Amino acid sequence: AILPQTQTPVSSAGGQQMAKDEKLELLHRIPLFSGLDKRQLLRLGQLTDEVDVADGRVLMREGQQGDELFIVIQGTLRVEREGQVIARRGPGEFVGEIALVDEGPRVATVVSDGPARLLVVGHHAFHTLMEEFPPIQLVVLRELARRVRHLDREEPH
Repeated sequence: AILPQTQTPVSSAGGQQMAKDEKLELLHRIPLFSGLDKRQLLRLGQLTDEVDVADGRVLMREGQQGDELFIVIQGTLRVEREGQVIARRGPGEFVGEIALVDEGPRVATVVSDGPARLLVVGHHAFHTLMEEFPPIQLVVLRELARRVRHLDREEPH
């Protein structure tokens, strides 16, 4: 599911679909996917949905379980923590990548700030990719380790 069942589903993109090369380039920019080869990236592209969302659409809520990654094609997403805007994400940027791996609680609420077009990679699609291409698991582990190392440097000891 793209969103919790208590919310209205995201509609499929009604407008023109983005070019395959553009879609693959966006996917390749995501750190979890940057180490994928062309064949793996093509398969991920097949497993990825393109959706349009209306202004004010809540994509994820802080504290609720999540299982998808959103990549902005057009528009802006507002990232909030405890009711305060902490960031905005625009074209080429993403939110929710860790949920692909652990399906854990969201650390922020994300709302569309105006109409937006997004790529959505769900947990099931991501794990299908890892089952079809087992070496991807090592790529993902390396990226997660890099992120933990980076976060560890930012924490005072």
